[in-house]
Amino acid sequence: MAHDIKRISTRIGSIAESATLKVDGKAKALQAAGRPVISFAAGEPDFPTPPHIVEAALAAVTDPRNHRYTPAAGLPELREAIAAKTLRDSGLAVPASRVLVTNGGKQAVYQAFATLLDAGDEVLLPTPYWTTYPEAIRLAGGVPVDVFAGSDQGYLVTVEQLEAARTEKTKVLLFVSPSNPTGAVYSEEQTRAIGEWAEEHGLWVISDEIYQNLTYPSTSSGQASTSSGQATKAVSIVEAVPALADRTILVNGVAKTYAMTGWRLGWMVGPQDAITAAANLQSHLTSNVSNISQRAGIAALNGPQDDAEAMRVAFDRRRTLIVAELNKIPGIRTPTPQGAFYVYPDVTGLLGRSWGGVTPTSSLELADLILDQAEVAAVPGEAFGPSGFLRLSYALGDDALLEGIQRLQKLFA
Repeated sequence: MAHDIKRISTRIGSIAESATLKVDGKAKALQAAGRPVISFAAGEPDFPTPPHIVEAALAAVTDPRNHRYTPAAGLPELREAIAAKTLRDSGLAVPASRVLVTNGGKQAVYQAFATLLDAGDEVLLPTPYWTTYPEAIRLAGGVPVDVFAGSDQGYLVTVEQLEAARTEKTKVLLFVSPSNPTGAVYSEEQTRAIGEWAEEHGLWVISDEIYQNLTYPSTSSGQASTSSGQATKAVSIVEAVPALADRTILVNGVAKTYAMTGWRLGWMVGPQDAITAAANLQSHLTSNVSNISQRAGIAALNGPQDDAEAMRVAFDRRRTLIVAELNKIPGIRTPTPQGAFYVYPDVTGLLGRSWGGVTPTSSLELADLILDQAEVAAVPGEAFGPSGFLRLSYALGDDALLEGIQRLQKLFA
Protein backbone atom coordinates (compact mmCIF):
# COMPACT_ATOMS: atom_id res chain seq x y z
CA MET A 1 0.00 0.00 0.00
CA ALA A 2 1.43 3.35 -1.05
CA HIS A 3 2.26 5.82 1.65
CA ASP A 4 0.10 8.95 1.77
CA ILE A 5 2.80 11.42 0.74
CA LYS A 6 1.93 15.04 0.14
CA ARG A 7 2.33 15.73 -3.58
CA ILE A 8 3.16 19.45 -3.35
CA SER A 9 5.38 21.04 -0.71
CA THR A 10 3.73 23.29 1.85
CA ARG A 11 6.16 26.05 0.92
CA ILE A 12 5.20 26.10 -2.75
CA GLY A 13 1.58 25.12 -2.24
CA SER A 14 1.02 28.22 -0.11
CA ILE A 15 2.02 30.61 -2.91
CA ALA A 16 -0.85 32.52 -4.48
CA GLU A 17 -0.89 33.15 -8.21
CA SER A 18 0.12 36.70 -9.17
CA ALA A 19 -3.17 38.60 -8.93
CA THR A 20 -2.19 41.10 -11.60
CA LEU A 21 -1.29 38.37 -14.09
CA LYS A 22 -4.46 36.46 -13.15
CA VAL A 23 -6.72 39.43 -13.89
CA ASP A 24 -4.85 40.25 -17.07
CA GLY A 25 -5.09 36.63 -18.19
CA LYS A 26 -8.84 36.60 -17.56
CA ALA A 27 -9.23 39.82 -19.54
CA LYS A 28 -7.24 38.42 -22.47
CA ALA A 29 -9.30 35.23 -22.45
CA LEU A 30 -12.50 37.27 -22.64
CA GLN A 31 -11.03 39.37 -25.46
CA ALA A 32 -10.11 36.20 -27.34
CA ALA A 33 -13.72 35.05 -26.95
CA GLY A 34 -14.90 38.22 -28.67
CA ARG A 35 -15.76 40.34 -25.62
CA PRO A 36 -14.77 44.03 -25.99
CA VAL A 37 -12.93 44.07 -22.67
CA ILE A 38 -10.62 47.00 -21.92
CA SER A 39 -7.90 45.93 -19.51
CA PHE A 40 -6.20 48.24 -17.04
CA ALA A 41 -4.62 45.24 -15.32
CA ALA A 42 -1.18 44.63 -16.80
CA GLY A 43 1.80 46.66 -15.68
CA GLU A 44 3.55 46.88 -19.01
CA PRO A 45 3.97 49.65 -21.58
CA ASP A 46 1.89 49.36 -24.73
CA PHE A 47 4.78 50.69 -26.85
CA PRO A 48 7.19 48.54 -28.87
CA THR A 49 10.78 48.24 -27.68
CA PRO A 50 12.80 51.10 -29.27
CA PRO A 51 14.25 50.14 -32.68
CA HIS A 52 17.93 50.58 -31.82
CA ILE A 53 17.54 48.07 -28.99
CA VAL A 54 15.87 45.55 -31.27
CA GLU A 55 18.61 46.05 -33.86
CA ALA A 56 21.27 45.33 -31.24
CA ALA A 57 19.48 42.08 -30.39
CA LEU A 58 19.23 41.08 -34.05
CA ALA A 59 22.94 41.62 -34.47
CA ALA A 60 23.63 39.63 -31.30
CA VAL A 61 21.74 36.61 -32.63
CA THR A 62 24.26 36.17 -35.45
CA ASP A 63 27.32 36.49 -33.21
CA PRO A 64 28.55 33.02 -32.10
CA ARG A 65 29.84 34.50 -28.83
CA ASN A 66 26.23 34.74 -27.73
CA HIS A 67 25.48 31.10 -28.48
CA ARG A 68 27.45 29.93 -25.44
CA TYR A 69 27.36 30.18 -21.66
CA THR A 70 28.63 33.47 -20.31
CA PRO A 71 29.41 34.49 -16.70
CA ALA A 72 26.45 33.82 -14.41
CA ALA A 73 26.70 37.33 -12.98
CA GLY A 74 26.28 38.92 -16.41
CA LEU A 75 28.25 40.16 -19.40
CA PRO A 76 31.07 42.47 -18.23
CA GLU A 77 29.97 45.21 -20.66
CA LEU A 78 26.43 45.15 -19.29
CA ARG A 79 27.58 45.19 -15.68
CA GLU A 80 29.68 48.25 -16.51
CA ALA A 81 26.67 49.92 -18.15
CA ILE A 82 24.51 49.16 -15.10
CA ALA A 83 27.18 50.58 -12.78
CA ALA A 84 27.21 53.77 -14.87
CA LYS A 85 23.41 54.00 -14.75
CA THR A 86 23.45 53.46 -10.98
CA LEU A 87 25.83 56.40 -10.58
CA ARG A 88 23.83 58.52 -12.99
CA ASP A 89 20.37 57.89 -11.54
CA SER A 90 20.91 56.62 -7.99
CA GLY A 91 23.98 58.65 -7.07
CA LEU A 92 25.93 55.55 -6.03
CA ALA A 93 29.38 54.77 -7.41
CA VAL A 94 29.94 51.02 -7.59
CA PRO A 95 32.37 48.79 -9.49
CA ALA A 96 30.90 46.31 -11.96
CA SER A 97 31.75 43.51 -9.53
CA ARG A 98 28.90 44.74 -7.32
CA VAL A 99 26.33 44.24 -10.10
CA LEU A 100 24.43 40.99 -10.72
CA VAL A 101 22.34 40.63 -13.90
CA THR A 102 19.10 38.68 -13.38
CA ASN A 103 16.23 37.25 -15.39
CA GLY A 104 13.99 40.27 -14.88
CA GLY A 105 13.53 42.48 -11.86
CA LYS A 106 11.33 39.82 -10.26
CA GLN A 107 14.26 37.42 -9.93
CA ALA A 108 16.33 40.22 -8.41
CA VAL A 109 13.62 40.81 -5.81
CA TYR A 110 13.45 37.12 -4.89
CA GLN A 111 17.23 36.71 -4.73
CA ALA A 112 17.63 39.81 -2.58
CA PHE A 113 15.27 38.40 0.04
CA ALA A 114 16.74 34.90 -0.25
CA THR A 115 20.23 36.31 0.29
CA LEU A 116 19.38 38.31 3.41
CA LEU A 117 16.67 36.43 5.28
CA ASP A 118 16.80 33.56 7.72
CA ALA A 119 13.68 31.83 9.02
CA GLY A 120 11.61 34.20 11.12
CA ASP A 121 13.35 37.43 10.06
CA GLU A 122 10.82 40.23 9.65
CA VAL A 123 10.56 42.59 6.68
CA LEU A 124 8.78 45.92 7.04
CA LEU A 125 6.53 46.08 3.97
CA PRO A 126 5.01 49.49 3.17
CA THR A 127 1.46 48.82 2.05
CA PRO A 128 -0.14 48.95 -0.56
CA TYR A 129 2.58 46.71 -1.99
CA TRP A 130 3.33 44.94 -5.25
CA THR A 131 1.69 41.53 -5.07
CA THR A 132 4.98 39.58 -5.42
CA TYR A 133 6.78 41.09 -2.42
CA PRO A 134 5.07 39.16 0.42
CA GLU A 135 5.28 35.89 -1.51
CA ALA A 136 9.00 36.37 -2.16
CA ILE A 137 9.56 37.19 1.52
CA ARG A 138 7.74 34.04 2.65
CA LEU A 139 9.58 31.87 0.12
CA ALA A 140 12.82 33.08 1.68
CA GLY A 141 11.59 32.13 5.15
CA GLY A 142 10.86 35.69 6.20
CA VAL A 143 7.79 37.29 7.72
CA PRO A 144 6.21 40.28 5.94
CA VAL A 145 4.98 42.99 8.32
CA ASP A 146 2.49 45.32 6.62
CA VAL A 147 2.80 49.04 7.32
CA PHE A 148 -0.27 50.63 5.76
CA ALA A 149 -0.56 54.17 4.42
CA GLY A 150 -3.93 55.11 2.95
CA SER A 151 -5.04 57.64 0.39
CA ASP A 152 -5.31 60.29 3.12
CA GLN A 153 -1.50 60.32 3.37
CA GLY A 154 -0.80 59.81 -0.30
CA TYR A 155 0.10 56.14 0.28
CA LEU A 156 3.42 57.22 1.86
CA VAL A 157 4.45 55.61 5.15
CA THR A 158 6.10 57.65 7.87
CA VAL A 159 9.06 56.99 10.14
CA GLU A 160 6.64 56.89 13.05
CA GLN A 161 4.65 54.09 11.43
CA LEU A 162 7.80 52.13 10.63
CA GLU A 163 9.11 52.52 14.17
CA ALA A 164 5.79 51.31 15.59
CA ALA A 165 6.09 48.14 13.47
CA ARG A 166 9.77 47.46 14.22
CA THR A 167 10.61 44.57 16.56
CA GLU A 168 13.75 42.76 17.62
CA LYS A 169 13.15 40.40 14.67
CA THR A 170 13.11 43.17 12.07
CA LYS A 171 16.02 42.78 9.65
CA VAL A 172 14.95 44.41 6.37
CA LEU A 173 12.99 47.45 5.21
CA LEU A 174 11.54 47.33 1.71
CA PHE A 175 11.59 50.79 0.12
CA VAL A 176 9.82 51.43 -3.18
CA SER A 177 9.70 54.84 -4.85
CA PRO A 178 7.98 55.28 -7.28
CA SER A 179 5.49 52.72 -6.04
CA ASN A 180 3.65 49.92 -7.70
CA PRO A 181 0.63 49.94 -7.22
CA THR A 182 0.10 53.56 -6.17
CA GLY A 183 2.56 55.63 -8.22
CA ALA A 184 3.51 57.48 -5.03
CA VAL A 185 6.98 59.06 -4.87
CA TYR A 186 8.72 59.91 -1.62
CA SER A 187 10.24 63.39 -1.44
CA GLU A 188 13.96 63.78 -0.83
CA GLU A 189 13.22 64.82 2.76
CA GLN A 190 10.97 61.81 3.38
CA THR A 191 13.50 59.46 1.81
CA ARG A 192 16.32 60.87 3.91
CA ALA A 193 14.30 60.58 7.13
CA ILE A 194 13.44 56.93 6.42
CA GLY A 195 17.01 56.15 5.40
CA GLU A 196 18.47 57.73 8.51
CA TRP A 197 16.01 55.78 10.65
CA ALA A 198 17.02 52.51 8.95
CA GLU A 199 20.70 53.34 9.40
CA GLU A 200 20.18 54.19 13.08
CA HIS A 201 18.63 50.79 13.74
CA GLY A 202 21.07 48.76 11.66
CA LEU A 203 18.47 47.54 9.19
CA TRP A 204 19.09 46.27 5.68
CA VAL A 205 17.17 48.03 2.92
CA ILE A 206 15.98 46.47 -0.32
CA SER A 207 15.09 49.35 -2.61
CA ASP A 208 13.11 48.58 -5.77
CA GLU A 209 13.96 51.30 -8.30
CA ILE A 210 12.36 49.75 -11.39
CA TYR A 211 10.23 52.89 -12.00
CA GLN A 212 12.84 55.51 -11.10
CA ASN A 213 12.96 56.93 -14.64
CA LEU A 214 9.18 57.22 -14.90
CA THR A 215 8.36 60.35 -12.91
CA TYR A 216 6.35 63.41 -13.84
CA PRO A 217 5.98 67.13 -13.18
CA SER A 218 3.74 68.25 -10.36
CA THR A 219 2.38 71.49 -8.96
CA SER A 220 2.83 72.54 -5.35
CA SER A 221 -0.58 71.01 -4.56
CA GLY A 222 0.52 67.67 -5.91
CA GLN A 223 -2.00 67.77 -8.75
CA ALA A 224 -0.97 66.62 -12.19
CA SER A 225 0.57 69.27 -14.40
CA THR A 226 0.19 69.44 -18.16
CA SER A 227 3.30 71.60 -18.44
CA SER A 228 6.63 70.38 -19.72
CA GLY A 229 8.27 71.27 -16.40
CA GLN A 230 10.92 69.33 -14.56
CA ALA A 231 9.82 65.87 -13.52
CA THR A 232 9.76 64.93 -9.86
CA LYS A 233 12.98 63.13 -8.96
CA ALA A 234 12.72 59.76 -7.28
CA VAL A 235 15.70 60.20 -4.98
CA SER A 236 17.49 56.93 -4.26
CA ILE A 237 17.73 56.09 -0.58
CA VAL A 238 21.50 55.55 -0.96
CA GLU A 239 21.86 59.02 -2.46
CA ALA A 240 19.85 60.56 0.37
CA VAL A 241 21.79 58.59 3.03
CA PRO A 242 25.17 57.47 1.60
CA ALA A 243 26.10 55.69 4.85
CA LEU A 244 23.31 53.21 4.13
CA ALA A 245 24.98 51.86 0.97
CA ASP A 246 26.76 49.09 2.87
CA ARG A 247 23.40 47.58 3.85
CA THR A 248 21.28 48.34 0.80
CA ILE A 249 20.45 46.23 -2.25
CA LEU A 250 19.06 48.12 -5.23
CA VAL A 251 16.92 46.15 -7.67
CA ASN A 252 16.09 47.46 -11.12
CA GLY A 253 15.68 46.51 -14.77
CA VAL A 254 14.90 47.65 -18.29
CA ALA A 255 11.29 46.43 -18.46
CA LYS A 256 9.33 49.57 -17.65
CA THR A 257 11.52 52.41 -18.92
CA TYR A 258 12.30 50.79 -22.28
CA ALA A 259 9.11 48.75 -22.90
CA MET A 260 11.08 45.51 -22.50
CA THR A 261 8.88 43.44 -20.19
CA GLY A 262 9.26 40.34 -22.36
CA TRP A 263 13.06 40.53 -22.59
CA ARG A 264 13.47 39.46 -18.93
CA LEU A 265 16.43 41.59 -17.92
CA GLY A 266 16.93 42.96 -14.44
CA TRP A 267 19.73 43.40 -11.92
CA MET A 268 20.84 43.77 -8.33
CA VAL A 269 23.40 46.28 -7.03
CA GLY A 270 24.71 46.05 -3.49
CA PRO A 271 27.58 45.35 -1.08
CA GLN A 272 30.12 42.86 -2.38
CA ASP A 273 29.30 40.10 0.12
CA ALA A 274 25.58 40.22 -0.71
CA ILE A 275 26.14 40.30 -4.47
CA THR A 276 28.66 37.42 -4.30
CA ALA A 277 26.21 35.34 -2.27
CA ALA A 278 23.33 36.11 -4.65
CA ALA A 279 25.55 35.27 -7.64
CA ASN A 280 26.35 31.91 -6.05
CA LEU A 281 22.61 31.25 -5.72
CA GLN A 282 21.98 32.27 -9.31
CA SER A 283 24.79 30.02 -10.56
CA HIS A 284 22.70 27.08 -9.38
CA LEU A 285 19.30 28.59 -10.12
CA THR A 286 19.41 29.96 -13.69
CA SER A 287 23.05 30.67 -14.60
CA ASN A 288 23.41 33.56 -17.04
CA VAL A 289 20.58 35.62 -18.50
CA SER A 290 19.97 35.22 -22.25
CA ASN A 291 22.92 36.83 -24.01
CA ILE A 292 20.59 38.33 -26.62
CA SER A 293 18.66 40.18 -23.92
CA GLN A 294 21.90 41.29 -22.31
CA ARG A 295 23.19 42.76 -25.59
CA ALA A 296 19.86 44.54 -25.99
CA GLY A 297 20.21 45.87 -22.44
CA ILE A 298 23.61 47.37 -23.25
CA ALA A 299 22.03 49.23 -26.17
CA ALA A 300 19.16 50.40 -23.96
CA LEU A 301 21.38 51.82 -21.22
CA ASN A 302 24.19 53.21 -23.39
CA GLY A 303 22.18 54.26 -26.45
CA PRO A 304 19.92 57.25 -27.21
CA GLN A 305 17.15 57.90 -24.70
CA ASP A 306 14.76 59.75 -27.03
CA ASP A 307 12.25 56.90 -27.34
CA ALA A 308 12.22 56.31 -23.59
CA GLU A 309 11.56 60.00 -23.03
CA ALA A 310 8.73 60.00 -25.58
CA MET A 311 7.09 57.13 -23.71
CA ARG A 312 7.45 58.97 -20.40
CA VAL A 313 5.79 62.06 -21.89
CA ALA A 314 2.91 59.91 -23.18
CA PHE A 315 2.45 58.33 -19.75
CA ASP A 316 2.34 61.81 -18.20
CA ARG A 317 -0.42 62.85 -20.60
CA ARG A 318 -2.43 59.72 -19.80
CA ARG A 319 -1.87 60.21 -16.07
CA THR A 320 -3.44 63.65 -16.22
CA LEU A 321 -6.40 62.32 -18.19
CA ILE A 322 -7.17 59.27 -16.05
CA VAL A 323 -6.97 61.15 -12.73
CA ALA A 324 -9.27 63.90 -13.98
CA GLU A 325 -11.82 61.47 -15.41
CA LEU A 326 -11.84 59.08 -12.44
CA ASN A 327 -12.36 61.94 -10.01
CA LYS A 328 -15.55 62.86 -11.86
CA ILE A 329 -17.12 59.68 -10.45
CA PRO A 330 -18.84 60.28 -7.09
CA GLY A 331 -17.49 57.83 -4.53
CA ILE A 332 -14.01 57.55 -6.07
CA ARG A 333 -10.99 59.41 -4.67
CA THR A 334 -7.85 59.23 -6.79
CA PRO A 335 -4.62 60.80 -5.49
CA THR A 336 -2.41 62.04 -8.30
CA PRO A 337 0.56 59.70 -8.78
CA GLN A 338 3.96 61.24 -9.42
CA GLY A 339 5.60 58.15 -10.87
CA ALA A 340 5.20 54.71 -12.49
CA PHE A 341 2.08 54.25 -14.65
CA TYR A 342 -0.66 53.37 -12.20
CA VAL A 343 -3.47 55.10 -10.36
CA TYR A 344 -4.80 53.64 -7.12
CA PRO A 345 -8.24 55.08 -6.49
CA ASP A 346 -9.91 54.73 -3.11
CA VAL A 347 -13.30 53.19 -3.99
CA THR A 348 -14.75 52.73 -0.52
CA GLY A 349 -17.43 55.26 -1.48
CA LEU A 350 -18.81 52.78 -4.02
CA LEU A 351 -19.06 49.82 -1.63
CA GLY A 352 -22.30 48.86 0.05
CA ARG A 353 -24.34 50.47 -2.71
CA SER A 354 -26.33 48.71 -5.41
CA TRP A 355 -25.06 48.83 -8.99
CA GLY A 356 -27.07 46.97 -11.63
CA GLY A 357 -28.67 44.83 -8.95
CA VAL A 358 -25.34 43.93 -7.32
CA THR A 359 -24.14 45.31 -3.98
CA PRO A 360 -20.37 44.89 -3.65
CA THR A 361 -18.94 44.95 -0.14
CA SER A 362 -15.26 44.65 -1.11
CA SER A 363 -13.03 45.87 -3.91
CA LEU A 364 -12.72 42.23 -5.03
CA GLU A 365 -16.48 42.09 -5.57
CA LEU A 366 -16.41 45.56 -7.14
CA ALA A 367 -13.75 44.50 -9.66
CA ASP A 368 -15.88 41.49 -10.62
CA LEU A 369 -18.90 43.75 -11.07
CA ILE A 370 -16.93 46.17 -13.25
CA LEU A 371 -15.65 43.36 -15.47
CA ASP A 372 -19.10 41.81 -15.79
CA GLN A 373 -21.18 44.96 -16.30
CA ALA A 374 -18.73 47.42 -17.92
CA GLU A 375 -16.27 44.96 -19.51
CA VAL A 376 -13.38 46.79 -17.85
CA ALA A 377 -10.62 44.88 -16.06
CA ALA A 378 -8.97 46.37 -12.96
CA VAL A 379 -7.02 44.71 -10.15
CA PRO A 380 -8.70 44.80 -6.72
CA GLY A 381 -6.96 46.22 -3.69
CA GLU A 382 -6.89 42.81 -1.98
CA ALA A 383 -3.97 41.94 -4.30
CA PHE A 384 -1.90 44.74 -2.74
CA GLY A 385 -3.10 44.88 0.86
CA PRO A 386 -6.42 46.01 2.37
CA SER A 387 -9.69 46.06 0.45
CA GLY A 388 -11.25 49.30 -0.73
CA PHE A 389 -9.01 50.18 -3.68
CA LEU A 390 -8.47 49.39 -7.34
CA ARG A 391 -5.26 49.51 -9.36
CA LEU A 392 -5.55 50.75 -12.92
CA SER A 393 -2.58 50.91 -15.24
CA TYR A 394 -2.56 53.77 -17.72
CA ALA A 395 0.06 52.03 -19.87
CA LEU A 396 -2.48 51.44 -22.61
CA GLY A 397 -3.54 53.44 -25.66
CA ASP A 398 -5.15 56.86 -25.19
CA ASP A 399 -8.42 55.91 -26.90
CA ALA A 400 -8.85 52.69 -24.93
CA LEU A 401 -8.01 54.49 -21.70
CA LEU A 402 -10.68 57.15 -22.22
CA GLU A 403 -13.32 54.67 -23.34
CA GLY A 404 -12.64 52.45 -20.34
CA ILE A 405 -13.04 55.29 -17.85
CA GLN A 406 -16.18 56.51 -19.64
CA ARG A 407 -17.65 53.03 -19.18
CA LEU A 408 -17.01 53.36 -15.45
CA GLN A 409 -18.58 56.83 -15.43
CA LYS A 410 -21.69 55.40 -17.08
CA LEU A 411 -21.85 52.42 -14.72
CA PHE A 412 -21.54 54.54 -11.58
CA ALA A 413 -23.62 57.51 -12.76
